[in-house]
Amino acid sequence: MRLGVMVRNMGSASTPAIIAECGRYAEQAGMSDVWVCDHIAIPREESEGSGGRYLDPLATLAFLAGVTTRVGLGVTVLIVPYRPALPTAKWVASVQELSNNRLQLGVGVGWMEAEFRALGVERKRRGAITDETLAFLDDCFAHDEVSLNGQKFLFNPRPAKPPVLIGGAGDHCLERVVRFGDGWMPMQSDPDKLQAPILALQGKMAAAGKSPPSVVPLGGLPIDDPQAARDRLEKLAAIGVTGFIHAGRYTTSDEFKVVVDQLSKVQS
Repeated sequence: MRLGVMVRNMGSASTPAIIAECGRYAEQAGMSDVWVCDHIAIPREESEGSGGRYLDPLATLAFLAGVTTRVGLGVTVLIVPYRPALPTAKWVASVQELSNNRLQLGVGVGWMEAEFRALGVERKRRGAITDETLAFLDDCFAHDEVSLNGQKFLFNPRPAKPPVLIGGAGDHCLERVVRFGDGWMPMQSDPDKLQAPILALQGKMAAAGKSPPSVVPLGGLPIDDPQAARDRLEKLAAIGVTGFIHAGRYTTSDEFKVVVDQLSKVQS
């Protein structure tokens, strides 16, 4: 199972020096992936823990691509309706190109009303916008020449399409995985709650003639008890989970290193 860790691209820990040191240390310690998150316009009442400071996730991954060589790079999750389709596709292709195909693209429809309002995007259309953008992304990675708004143009660079993991829950989310994704990214890590939807998703993917889905939950492991954490991962693997992203708060690179060292014990 791939084991990843969140690198904070928000709050006081989101300085260039700390992000670079965390990325390098995760790679050195053998983590499979480092992940960042996405917020773009945080209101004051929602800013606890970040102070409203968020670096763009794709820009942060491009930065991490330049200071690492092996570790996978992912976003959990890019809120698709926040950004126009073509610039999003260009950003994704550029990060994939510059990282030598290390990107994993987690995507979601978003939820925070304040952010949609600040962007002037209709929240009620977030699902439709997401589907339109994901379909366009498929087109971009499948053809050298694509068309948008009646204009044909070359889509280049065109590296290998990164794996697309759909975040969220419910039937709409699972259907979106089947239509556009390679896997599911639930914000839930309880094996008892994941078993039924994973089984349902596996059946939907098989019926559509697609490969078995990746399932990569975001959550927290009891890393102060390596055996308990290993037991949790074994239970998750038994129901079809293929990776796990451990998220936790830290304010310094030294605190991040302690988390990674504990995760390394879970892997050993």
